Amino acid sequence: MATTVAKAFDEFKAVIAPTASQALTISTRRERVRGFLLAKYPPASAMPLLETKVIGSAGRKTLIRPLADIDLFCVFDDTQVWSSYRQNSQQLLYRVREALTDYNIQTVGSRGQAVRLFYKDGFNVDITPAFRVFDRIFRTQQHGYCIPKGDGGWQQTDPYQHDDFMAKRNEHLGSHLKPLVRLLKRWNRTHSSRLRSFHLEMVVQATFKTLSSNSRTASLVFFEHAGSHLHVHDPSGYSGDLAGGLTRTQIDAINTSLAGSVDHARRAVQAETDGDIPEALRQWRIVFGDEFPGYG
Repeated sequence: MATTVAKAFDEFKAVIAPTASQALTISTRRERVRGFLLAKYPPASAMPLLETKVIGSAGRKTLIRPLADIDLFCVFDDTQVWSSYRQNSQQLLYRVREALTDYNIQTVGSRGQAVRLFYKDGFNVDITPAFRVFDRIFRTQQHGYCIPKGDGGWQQTDPYQHDDFMAKRNEHLGSHLKPLVRLLKRWNRTHSSRLRSFHLEMVVQATFKTLSSNSRTASLVFFEHAGSHLHVHDPSGYSGDLAGGLTRTQIDAINTSLAGSVDHARRAVQAETDGDIPEALRQWRIVFGDEFPGYG
């Protein structure tokens, strides 16, 4: 409960941010999986593990509660094994999955791009194996990585570039970008999760040239202008238009959510200006959901 709108936003940011204990769990599981894989793929093996990195929202520090799965990017040296996987990337997933079946984890499964380790607490780890073989697959000298596709082929990506891009944009925007992204991820979940997490991050950063610490006005600006930035591109250059896979119906639904939130955000800002804090908080609760603090 809060008696000012600014205080309510501060409390809400704390509610949705991962706790110190959860951050430790992410680090611990990353090290545990790294240890598993190093034991199976040491430097002297045919496919040595080169590095591991937490990617996705956890890696970019834009994760919100309740926590989703941890995405772990694992880069292997393909020098001796490329010929075995060139025509069928799924075989790489099966090899990594088989390497982990001896460990005391509830279940090990595989899906199109990752091997999933299921933990009893539901905070699972998705392992994405990767090679640095762009020159062999795509006949280009670009930096980056290739990961398995569900159809047995390969696709290009570079989560390191994603992290660097968001870090630089956050710095350029006075370190206010990532806190705002977390708020808007909660808004997205409250309103049917119509935008994928990474797409939403790119839309948020594209919406602002400058950004203050006032999350109320920043949220309103986002709702007013985000619809013009849905067709934003992957900063690594590999995925193209991040809205390219959306249907007209899906885009219309996103714009409908934005329009509804514009109305409530405007009412909230006006109520705060008028000194009606209970009404301002009521309007923001419609935007962000019932976890947003009420008045009291």
